[in-house]
Amino acid sequence: MKRANLREMIPVKYLYLQTMGCQMNVSDSEKIAALLQRIGYELTDDQRRADLILLNTCSVRARAEEKVYAHLANYVGMKRKKPGLLLGVGGCVAQQEGERLLDRVPHLDLVFGTHNLHRLPQIVLAAEEGRRLAEVDFIDNDTRVNLFPVDDRPGGVTRFVTVMQGCDNYCSYCIVPYVRGREVSRRAGEIVAEIRQMAEHGVREITLLGQNVNSYGAKSPDEPDFAGLLRMVSQIPGIERFRFTTSHPKDFNRALIQCFAELPKLCSHMHLPAQSGSDAVLAGMNRGYTREHYLSMVTELKQARPDIAITGDMIVGFPGETAEDFAQTLSLMDEVGYADLFSFMYSPRPGTLAAGLSEELSYEEKRERLELLQDIQRKGTRRQNEALVGTIDEVLVEGVSKRGDQLYGRTSGNRVVNFAGDPALIGTMVDVCMTKGYQNSLLGTLAVDSEAA
Repeated sequence: MKRANLREMIPVKYLYLQTMGCQMNVSDSEKIAALLQRIGYELTDDQRRADLILLNTCSVRARAEEKVYAHLANYVGMKRKKPGLLLGVGGCVAQQEGERLLDRVPHLDLVFGTHNLHRLPQIVLAAEEGRRLAEVDFIDNDTRVNLFPVDDRPGGVTRFVTVMQGCDNYCSYCIVPYVRGREVSRRAGEIVAEIRQMAEHGVREITLLGQNVNSYGAKSPDEPDFAGLLRMVSQIPGIERFRFTTSHPKDFNRALIQCFAELPKLCSHMHLPAQSGSDAVLAGMNRGYTREHYLSMVTELKQARPDIAITGDMIVGFPGETAEDFAQTLSLMDEVGYADLFSFMYSPRPGTLAAGLSEELSYEEKRERLELLQDIQRKGTRRQNEALVGTIDEVLVEGVSKRGDQLYGRTSGNRVVNFAGDPALIGTMVDVCMTKGYQNSLLGTLAVDSEAA
């Protein structure tokens, strides 16, 4: 009897999936869930119920490997109590560590790298039969484009769509090219077909994902560039709006800025990581642009879309960063007026160009700078949210809030809004009057209710 028929006779198994890191990992986790659903696994948020626990890891931040090993140690007791429980690690740390993970963690059953998602069902089936596997083949060529798993599960209001993978920039602090490979773009026709199918299943907003979406199609002369892809996506029926991340300023261009001026469905939100406000530090990071160039792009973006919310990334304490360099970062924040920032202390990642540079700042000095930067940004984000009180904005309703007595959604500018309403509104666009601004969200009232009052 075929294995597929045998699986139809056994109970459903449960997958607990822990995602670490960036939106790319969130997208990969969605694909993992879709792939494993095909062999009988359903997601659960209860570890005790799980038959398979997977950690989808990120290696960008400090001590990533140690944190993964610490997480794995927590599952020793669960494995003893439930011998049939399978434990696996995927993502960037898996790609880096490979067989070492199996060697160091005897209770670990499977490891899969960033280029092996498409093989995950076979890897899990082998683990069910008692085989310990580490699949971390690194496919650093254009054939990888044919291995992109697609999340074909129906449902959901918002979804991620991967348009390209890898990076060719080799910023001196970044591990991504070494664990994700060089840039490879999906075919535009496949991307559009995937989004069309999502729209038919009720998806209303999509986020186009890539390590550097601005360079989409650069290696494919027969494919559109990223601005051309955006124009194709804007014409898909059923998609109310779309956004994208992440953009590298080096490859940001006027054709892309023009899309913000001409495509109403393109959200009024731009994630544009600066990483530093100092030209000297940017050069050391191998970022490929200057402070002046970055600010000129921000100016043009605001002219094309006056209500645009700009978010970004900052690193403090890069080797050689002086007090004046850090002051320039703070002044850049003031000039841009970020809606929010992801900010980190520099930590050397093994194998990167910056790993060999001497660090002149102590951990305490880096921490002080980070705390100051984050405090300034917290106050700025709160001020911007409070300034929206009394305004009315269109919100895509995504679901019921964690409290359970409100709905939540996002504005085009990517601000989270909570408000009272009928769950039947989920998946629709509604006008909400903002009544209170918090640090990370806004409270609002349906505009029709506000007018009635």
